[in-house]
Amino acid sequence: MTDANAPVTPFPRVVQTVLDTTDPRGLAEFYRELLGLRYRPGDEPPAPGEPDPNGEDWLVLTGDGLWPLAFQKVPEITPPTWPDPEVPQQLHLDMTVPDGDALDAQRERAESLGARLLFDRRDDPDEPLYVFADPAGHPFCIFVG
Repeated sequence: MTDANAPVTPFPRVVQTVLDTTDPRGLAEFYRELLGLRYRPGDEPPAPGEPDPNGEDWLVLTGDGLWPLAFQKVPEITPPTWPDPEVPQQLHLDMTVPDGDALDAQRERAESLGARLLFDRRDDPDEPLYVFADPAGHPFCIFVG
């Protein structure tokens, strides 16, 4: 698939970030709710009780100002153990909010959606932040930026 409006450069373009998971639909739903994203046409959840063939393999979320976030089924995953270096995080998503009140509100939202707090640096005067693990164990940060 080629984007006719994309500038021609000698460099590859990042077109999406892909997260491995044993449950593509479950992890996609977590990020859809957390980030206010929407499914790529054709990837929406089926009606209750209907089969979910897309949710068993590969799903894509899109949103304004964000390249797509995709979810790929793998048979098993070893979640990172960050901050313990035994299993490095290898990749994480950074998200920003405008102030401390928004940071606290997003912590509450993230945890209500199934995130687990890994690191609390809320009181840092230069860059207050929280580091979470999503339901599959992938770390992500929300910070005041």
